[in-house]
Formats: sequence, structure tokens, C-alpha cells
Amino acid sequence: MRVSTSRLPIGTFINMGTVTIGSLIGLYLQGVFPENIQVIIFQAIGLGTLVLGIMMGLKVPEGYLLNFIFSLILGAILGELMGVQTFLQNLGDTIKSALNITEGAFTEGLITAFLLFCIGSMTFVGAIEEGLKGKRDLLLVKSTLDGVSSVAFASTYGIGVLFSIIPMLIFQGGVTLLARQLQQFFTKIMIDQLSSVGGALILGIGINILSLGEINVENLLPALLVTIPLTWLQQRYQATK
Repeated sequence: MRVSTSRLPIGTFINMGTVTIGSLIGLYLQGVFPENIQVIIFQAIGLGTLVLGIMMGLKVPEGYLLNFIFSLILGAILGELMGVQTFLQNLGDTIKSALNITEGAFTEGLITAFLLFCIGSMTFVGAIEEGLKGKRDLLLVKSTLDGVSSVAFASTYGIGVLFSIIPMLIFQGGVTLLARQLQQFFTKIMIDQLSSVGGALILGIGINILSLGEINVENLLPALLVTIPLTWLQQRYQATK
């Protein structure tokens, strides 16, 4: 059977559609559920986020633990120096003001949803498979999971979850469009390392949701960028040994 190889990131468009539908359902349910139900849903999401973060964090490839730790440390320093949290908060406030959105968790919901929906092996492998072979099976499975998850997240965080489709298009769709150039770069070790660093950030989100502490996840976001050259350098070093 001939596989479709459209230049467009169709899988990402489908993913955006399921998140949009799920978010709209969640926003509707937000006004239906009484406060005690909203609280227990919030706690359930926190527990699920913790488990997901731990599972992803444990994907650190063998021999890359120091790389993982330094990625978080250097990313945190870079995030603080750049003021990522302040920038994202101001951006969120600008969007809220322009669209006359009154809820306070807009930026938090957008960042939380983006990390959960776009940082993981399914995103990278699925996007690269679509770009190289036109195969969308993995992205279709991911779209279904994200759609279901977005119902719960939107009912808790509000409309910010819906707006996560914008960075999803840029990030996930971008990986699909650049798949031919990224195929050799995104090795299994690179994907696992990115997933593990992303898992640490998701774990931080879970801690914040359950009020177990206060992790500045926004300023840790550069760790996802820092780990790419660090992992590449370590792979090159090990290849020459």
C-alpha cells in the first residue's frame, strides 16, 4: 500500500484538532462541576503528572546521568539570566488582555499543556516518521491521548490549554518539516535524553499542582535546549573512543 507523503504536518493538524475539541469540552465542564469535584480532579491530575514525570525522567540513557544533571543546572541558570518566567508571564498577560480573558491560570495552563503534549518520545518519533515516510500511526495515537487529557487539563487550567496548540504547531510540526535533516541527529539516545529532561520539568509541574513545593518550571525550560549540544558532544566523544 502506498503511503501518503504530504509536505504538510497533517498528523500535527489532527493533534491540534483533538486538543481543541478536548479543551472545549473541558471548558464546558469547568462551569458544570461543583468546587469539590474540581478540587479532586486537580489532585488527580497532580498525581498523574508526578507519575508521568517520574516515568519519563527514568529514561536517562546509561552513562548520561551527569549530562542530565548539568542540563538542568545550566538550563536553570540560563533561564534565570534570560528571565524566561517574566517573559512568558508578560506574553500571557498580553494575550489575555488582547482577548479579554480574565482567568489567572492562562500562562500556567499553556506551558503545562505544551510540556505534557509535546515533550516526549512519541512526539519526536511520530513527527520524524511522518516527515520521512508519511506514517502517522504514532501521531494518531498521541492525538487521541492528548485529546482525552486536554478535557481534564482544560477543566482545571482553563483556556490556556487550548492555546497550547500554537507552540504545538511550531514545535511538533517543525520537527516533521525538518525530519530529513533531523533524522541522523535525533538518535535514540538524544530522544531519550530530551524525554528525561522533559520528565524532570513535568515532575516539577506535578509538585506545583499538589502544592508540595514551588518549582520555577518556566526558568527551567532552557534545559531542553542545553541538553541537545551536551548530548551531541558526549555522543561524539564516545564515538571517538
